[in-house]
Amino acid sequence: MNDTMVTVVGNVATNVEYRETASGGMARFRFAVTPRRRDRQSGGWSDGPTSFFTVFAWRSLAMNLAGSVGVGEPLLVHGRLKVREEERDGRQRTFVVIEAVAAGHDLTRGTTAFRRPVKGESPQVTEAVPTPVR
Repeated sequence: MNDTMVTVVGNVATNVEYRETASGGMARFRFAVTPRRRDRQSGGWSDGPTSFFTVFAWRSLAMNLAGSVGVGEPLLVHGRLKVREEERDGRQRTFVVIEAVAAGHDLTRGTTAFRRPVKGESPQVTEAVPTPVR
């Protein structure tokens, strides 16, 4: 396969939307990635421009994301990069999508607790409550 695989580090920008489909669960959310650079002159840090991606996940990953992730939380997302162009309202638009194959909290910025789902039992899909990062 010639898929372009990427790993991005950023923050969840929207609630995870979860729904059941004929082939299993599907989750979708927006993901914000902002590079930070060290300014040699001032000695401080500055933010670069933020890039936004739409992340899609399927089956168990979708369900686990919906039950574990909230807006503002730091994540790593690994998956297939897809870029498509469409014409909408007479304007050409570019959409960048990541089809996630793995995702997890960024443990450089906080802690998390891992729980395996019980076989045959789906994790409770609720809106996750963001926890403060210290």
